[in-house]
Amino acid sequence: MGAIDIGGTSIKTAISDEYGTLSNRKSYPTEALKGGLHLMNKILMICQEMQAVENLQGIAISSAGHVDAVKGTIVYATDTIPGYTGMNVCEQVTERLKLPASIENDVNCTALGEQWLGAARHMSDFLTVALGTGIGGALFMNGSLYRGATFSGGEIGHMILYPGGKVCTCSQAGCYERYASSAALALLVSDKFGELELPAFFDLVREGDQVANSIFTIWIDDLTTGLGSLVQILNPSAIVIGGGISEQGSFLQEAIQTSLVAKLMPHHKESLVLTLAEKGNDANLLGAVRHFLNNNPVHND
Repeated sequence: MGAIDIGGTSIKTAISDEYGTLSNRKSYPTEALKGGLHLMNKILMICQEMQAVENLQGIAISSAGHVDAVKGTIVYATDTIPGYTGMNVCEQVTERLKLPASIENDVNCTALGEQWLGAARHMSDFLTVALGTGIGGALFMNGSLYRGATFSGGEIGHMILYPGGKVCTCSQAGCYERYASSAALALLVSDKFGELELPAFFDLVREGDQVANSIFTIWIDDLTTGLGSLVQILNPSAIVIGGGISEQGSFLQEAIQTSLVAKLMPHHKESLVLTLAEKGNDANLLGAVRHFLNNNPVHND
């Protein structure tokens, strides 16, 4: 089947079999500011290109935004992609290609992919936290993905960390992602170091630079304050940290673990596992495939 991951910057695609083996990976610019209609036409073009070279049994899509995975529509998308809200993606793909299609929120797909073939294999109650421009969340409860009443379950980036704090893109003030996302860390770094990329910043932290470590400590504290609250409310067996920043590996994992454990009650400390996502950029594609397979039988010819 064709797998598509629609992000604000790029559209990643691959061909997948029923076991999650990905091939023929490609990437296209999203051109998000050109709007939802332009994006939809681009998705249809990409699908047709895949169909021309592969015997596809369906199209599996991961997308930014609040997604009604039952109807195949975008319930809500920010102005990052103007006019994307309300678009029935699956209906248009099926009409054009005469193939079944499925769509799911991108962070939900991260969780699905990690549970299928990654860090959350065999886990039934876990929280996925994706650190990037914002903070995305996805929650598995009793073995099932929790989507919420209006398909916006897991929007942890917009819980309030500091009432009356920094204004967020959602128009609220003090949102979690304004303090604990990768983008928030990048702003803290730029205030002190100018145009320093995050990998170089982490090198400074490892080398013991005092200013870098001060920034890192503040950011980790904000990140784990939010995580601590989520642990108290949800009591997950594990937290899976995803996003590009997770490539920092055990160094980052240990810093989060140490700070988080200090904020938890004893019985949470004993049972909680904190781990980093394993599937990287493939997680969303794999999750889209898993979601498709959960809802559509695949026949081997």
